[in-house]
Amino acid sequence: MATKIMIDAGHGGYDNGASYEGRLEKNDNLNLALALGDELADRGYDVAYTRTTDVYDSPVQKAVKGNESGADYFISLHRNSSPQPNGYNGVQTLVYDRSGVKYELAQAINDELEKLGFRNINVEERPGLAVLRHTDMPAVLVETGFINNDYDNHLYDYNFETIASAIANAVDETVGT
Repeated sequence: MATKIMIDAGHGGYDNGASYEGRLEKNDNLNLALALGDELADRGYDVAYTRTTDVYDSPVQKAVKGNESGADYFISLHRNSSPQPNGYNGVQTLVYDRSGVKYELAQAINDELEKLGFRNINVEERPGLAVLRHTDMPAVLVETGFINNDYDNHLYDYNFETIASAIANAVDETVGT
């Protein structure tokens, strides 16, 4: 049986997430979630989504969807933001704690995205986040660059398909199909 990956496009519906010059995090997250899902499906994974349209579910509801789906892994996609535009840049992946396959996957995702030109900030523990705390399977939350950083947005837009491939490469390296 194929490994099942639940992909969560962060935010949605009335929750725009971060924004910058008209760009909405919820839209970037959904676009990348769908591209990543296609890439993983092409590689033989069973893929499910918390959302495929612009709808809102609470983070706890998203974790429940992941648990009910029987997914083996949960990947939540986000964009970071900082108080001042162009103040920070880079990728960061969040985990409940630094142990096991989730930590290995988080490191692999950061390493793969660093190859595309993103600064690799780190893997950070965030046990308070619902999609990391309430999921029954290993879960990571990927902050795919800063939405209010022009350099990160250039990398995000220019390498969009490659970002999906890079995250899929990290999944292959860490968990396989």
